[in-house]
Amino acid sequence: MILNPVGIRAISVSFPSIIRTNDYYRENYPDLVARAEQKTLAKLFVPDNASANNDDDIWSQEVAPYMSDPFRGTVERRVVAPDETSLSLEYRAAIDALEAAKLSPDDIDLLLVTSLFPEQVTPGNAAFLAGKLGLQGAAWNIESTCTSVLVSLQSACALVQTGQYRNVLVVVSTTYSRYTDENDTLAFLSGDGAGAFVVGTLKPNQGILGTKIANTAATCGAFFNEFTTDEQGNVKMFIRGGKGASKMFNETTVKFIRLCCHGAIAAADLSLDQIDFFVFNTPSAWYSKVCTRALGIDPERTININPLYANIGPTFPVANLYHAADAGKIRENDLVLVYTMGSSSNAGASVMRWGDVALGPAPAPPLSFSLQEDRVLVRP
Repeated sequence: MILNPVGIRAISVSFPSIIRTNDYYRENYPDLVARAEQKTLAKLFVPDNASANNDDDIWSQEVAPYMSDPFRGTVERRVVAPDETSLSLEYRAAIDALEAAKLSPDDIDLLLVTSLFPEQVTPGNAAFLAGKLGLQGAAWNIESTCTSVLVSLQSACALVQTGQYRNVLVVVSTTYSRYTDENDTLAFLSGDGAGAFVVGTLKPNQGILGTKIANTAATCGAFFNEFTTDEQGNVKMFIRGGKGASKMFNETTVKFIRLCCHGAIAAADLSLDQIDFFVFNTPSAWYSKVCTRALGIDPERTININPLYANIGPTFPVANLYHAADAGKIRENDLVLVYTMGSSSNAGASVMRWGDVALGPAPAPPLSFSLQEDRVLVRP
């Protein structure tokens, strides 16, 4: 059966107003930095010294150079100000995506939203965002941690291809900073941001060509949420690293990369060397290196925006695609593979032929790095 070409028509990103560098922690939490090796981040990312000399233990080999850095390679992160929320980030990204696509809210039949985390425990932000945008159609929440965007993309494409919807707006946000304890080094790694894209019909042969998604039950427990109270007695929820998380990452990361990427390429009836550009989620400074080594590809065929944003979880696929396209690394009709991995949910990869994708405005505040070169460079 020949399916209609469906994929991303327009894409945008939005980020909060505060940039928090490592100096923020050195100045405000000097004791935490000094004791970093006794805290969560040092326990989460530890190379398996017993197998680090094994050629297949790519994860441990790439983690090792960052062990002397208390920030584990993180440079800066965007965090929400007191007057910013996940909903406000999502709204800005959604409006920019619609304007780039030259569509109005009335043109959108379905809204798919992932908020990690939403403004209330439950439900998610979908109905709230739909009301803020003035949408009249359906609005669903989709949650698959860091693979939520690929799950939403696959769902949106299938629904458009079968004719049930014409235009689907996908929106994702991450507000980790609100749920990480500033007295724990996990905060070093955590950033905030949002992205949005419009899914619709494209030119012949463009759009999604193949997808492979697999559950990550093997990583259940790597992270968990803990409820506590602050000094004023207010209930707060914090993300915590689970016992044995480091071992899980050591044992599963490369396996999921190969399983999903090769699976998506096979589903697209292509070969690895035909892919023009690769987009990986980059929650840590070394993650893109692990992916390129696991697949045996040239690092120049991907992008690493971790120095800009730290870990922005499910927002990564949108942000990576946006920045790669904005920097001219992805052009119309290029074959692009996107890979993500979410703990306690799914890993996934999608292969697409990039269309004439409209881009929203450059993110604010201005970036302190340049992505126009083949590598990330700090501006003077």
